[in-house]
Amino acid sequence: MTLCDIGNTTYHFKTSLEEFKISINDKLPAIKEPIYFISVNDKATSKLLNQYPNAINLKPYLKFETNYASTMGLDRVIACSYIKNNIIVDCGSAITVDIMQNSKHLGGFIMPGIDAMKNIYPNISPKLAFNFENNLNLDKIPLNTNDAINYALLQMIILPIKAIQDKYNLEIVFTGETSKYIIDYFENKKYNKHLIFESMKSAIRENI
Repeated sequence: MTLCDIGNTTYHFKTSLEEFKISINDKLPAIKEPIYFISVNDKATSKLLNQYPNAINLKPYLKFETNYASTMGLDRVIACSYIKNNIIVDCGSAITVDIMQNSKHLGGFIMPGIDAMKNIYPNISPKLAFNFENNLNLDKIPLNTNDAINYALLQMIILPIKAIQDKYNLEIVFTGETSKYIIDYFENKKYNKHLIFESMKSAIRENI
């Protein structure tokens, strides 16, 4: 069995033997196992199905209780589908934050991802080019421009998440590669690299 998480920029594959990512613009690999996928990218989905017409989209099999609009991304749905009481923070090209309480989705919000945040300041002015640092002491007021930018950037991401955690008093589950830049600023948290793949496996076990 091969799992595939199709994002905005990459195909993320997990086979029985390996895990890897490729750009949506690159040639798809040769895969002999049955493929199960989720996708937020229609064009990349068509490309996958053109090469693997028997690949199974897991979207119709997901049962998810929420009052959120139908615009909620499938990546967020699958990440939350098998969570009972947690805040889910998925750090990718965007950072999504979702609250699950008693297996019901209460809502959430979306922020630009860390890479997108890092591009904001040089776009304002070349003089605001900076070196990103994720081990900044946020208890100290910055005294130079590089620290000042890093301080603001990190706080723009961290403070809204902490506010939600304080409100609901739930453990945070981080996933996504860039979680490593912010996870140490939080308490009552854990990291699950394969959260989405684990949820996909649960959907397969229950429905297929």
